[in-house]
Amino acid sequence: MGMNDTSQKARIFSWLLFDFANTSFSVMMVTFAFPLYFKNIICHGEPWGDALWGASVSISMLLVALISPVLGAQADYSGRRKRFLFAFTLISVLSTALLSFSGPGMVLVAAALFILANIGFEGGLVFYDSWLPEITSPRSIGRVSGYGFAMGYLGAFAILLLNLPLLSKGIVPANISNLKLSFLLVAIFFAVFSAPLFLTLRDTKGSAGATPGGERRRERGSSFAHSIREVGYTIRHIMSYPDLARFLLAYFFYNDAILTVIAFSSIYAQNTLGFTTGELITFFMTVQTTAIVGSVVFGFVTDKIGPKRTIVITLFIWFAVILMAILSVSKETFFMTGLLAGMSMGSSQAASRSLMARLTPKEHVTEFFGFYDGSFGKASAIIGPLVFGIVSAQAGSQKIALASLLVFFGLGLLILTGVRTRATAEAASEVSRIE
Repeated sequence: MGMNDTSQKARIFSWLLFDFANTSFSVMMVTFAFPLYFKNIICHGEPWGDALWGASVSISMLLVALISPVLGAQADYSGRRKRFLFAFTLISVLSTALLSFSGPGMVLVAAALFILANIGFEGGLVFYDSWLPEITSPRSIGRVSGYGFAMGYLGAFAILLLNLPLLSKGIVPANISNLKLSFLLVAIFFAVFSAPLFLTLRDTKGSAGATPGGERRRERGSSFAHSIREVGYTIRHIMSYPDLARFLLAYFFYNDAILTVIAFSSIYAQNTLGFTTGELITFFMTVQTTAIVGSVVFGFVTDKIGPKRTIVITLFIWFAVILMAILSVSKETFFMTGLLAGMSMGSSQAASRSLMARLTPKEHVTEFFGFYDGSFGKASAIIGPLVFGIVSAQAGSQKIALASLLVFFGLGLLILTGVRTRATAEAASEVSRIE
């Protein structure tokens, strides 16, 4: 029993460590350093750099949204989830390493490499998240999910601290060699700390890819076609899981707003409030600490009161964050807003993953997480920034654009109230897999 307990703890720790690894990519390459590098150095600070950056993010998200459900079904069918995760992680790591060779004028090359790197990062989350129901019990799923996000924010803090000497001179042409080295450091960090997962976790041979009779079909030539049929099946029968369908729709709206806040936080801080590069580094490092606290604390709260109630609480916190950001007239006020945003960011995402795990039938776990992380999660990352950009351009104010996000949070909250979190397993058992 002691041996099994140790093995279980090792599996959970390796899973958590992957979050520690991949969030380094998110904070450096998506949220903070590389977007400014792309605009100010690769695009020479030209106004069209913003549009091209936005397009690169949207294209990568759109591609992930399209392929995630198919790849999730393929992983469920073949029982090779770990191989898919490894392939996506390798694509992200190698593309990030190659971005360290990018420089002024290399616009299309840098954009293409970023798209590949982000597809690798975002696509891998589908397979990574789907392990959650297997490595822990239903009673502690909220806690472990919270630990995962806490480890992720700890990883973000660690990579910012590690790169602090390289970024301290600013994201300017004079500091280009240090900036390139910081991107290479991200690739190494991602590779090293993700490795334990691939050495520790094993693909389960039970439900994934099994037919109703319990036998695994081995025809390699038909597996991809089978995956396509499975996705079609999922789309046609998603209403067989009404609470799951309602949650995904609610998640689409409120996650839309959360991802938009993340995507525009550094731009808003710099353009509207005049944050310097040094102040932005301090800001993001501090936000990671409150995100860690939020993930851990609300992980326990989730297990006590349930993920749905926890999400409702965090959405009300988000309402407060948006209103505080709109009313902020100083860096100090915005700094305090960032602390609260960090708290709600980690907690809402962790609770959402816990609720998804509870509502998902085991035989479709990777496929449905493909819709959760892919079609719904990534599609919202396309629409949110687009709406923010249009409102900001038309109104001439980023504060009015921020106010538009209250609509998305409100819709998410309204739809979420109709989700019943009990006994969706009965509904799942009534829906047989199509062959």
